[in-house]
Amino acid sequence: MSLHFSYRHLYYFWVVGKEGGVARAAERLGMAVQTVSTQVRELERTIGHALLKPAGRGLQLTEAGRAAMAQADQIFALGEALPAIVRDAATAPVVRLKVGIADSLPKLIVRQLMQPVLHEPQLRLLVDVDEVDDLLADLAMHRLDAVLADRPAPPNPNLRLYSHRLGASPVAWYAPRALAGAARKGFPQSLARVPVLLPTPQAAVRPLLDQWFDRHGIQPLIAGEFEDSALLKTFGADGMGVFPAAQLTHDQLVERYHVVQVGDCAGVEEHFYVIGTEKKIVHPLVQRLLPAQRSS
Repeated sequence: MSLHFSYRHLYYFWVVGKEGGVARAAERLGMAVQTVSTQVRELERTIGHALLKPAGRGLQLTEAGRAAMAQADQIFALGEALPAIVRDAATAPVVRLKVGIADSLPKLIVRQLMQPVLHEPQLRLLVDVDEVDDLLADLAMHRLDAVLADRPAPPNPNLRLYSHRLGASPVAWYAPRALAGAARKGFPQSLARVPVLLPTPQAAVRPLLDQWFDRHGIQPLIAGEFEDSALLKTFGADGMGVFPAAQLTHDQLVERYHVVQVGDCAGVEEHFYVIGTEKKIVHPLVQRLLPAQRSS
């Protein structure tokens, strides 16, 4: 590991960048302004590039400074996580698993996908629900052990991420009982007359649904679009509209949301992936999620 520069100097620069000025950084650090300024200049001298430049009454990052700040963000994020990681390792046996869940992934599916790990006696499960891109950034910085998503990770030369397919499910249309009769009458053309709830265009299944509508010549009566799949089902069950859902969750949908299936969505499937930072999954609990381990 290269130690040609001081990580203490890097930390002072990082605080200056976050605070937007040396004086505010010095106040946060409880140090003299001159001391902080000297430390940052020493970092610039060691690296060989100016990292900050005047901007009004404060400072702003140069291009080199932005690159350094991005690296410093990762370094100090890992540093902030160190005490908790060490504490977990030193206490009673705990198997820690931190998983990111894409907000577009059906939450009832998540429960099924994670079933193989939920009975681990010493499991400490930490779950973060967010947009896929934000979760993949956290995964690349090793803040997560894996990400469950409705699509594989996009190609990115700066992020070494690998997608492992878990399975798929056909999609069907469900409705609250108050709308079921109207939705079934003349289905699927009825979806141009009854209110319909859809995932937002960011969901992997949305383009497939749009193509399905086009094939049937239907202009759906869209009453709402939801980024979060659980909210979509909640509002649909409350009577706001007919909605699509993975048939793999049929029994739970009927039992939990008291809805009924009104028709198929032939040709449309939802896909499920676990994404990691290695070609071969190394975390023992994440390994259990893979279909080969599940079947064995």
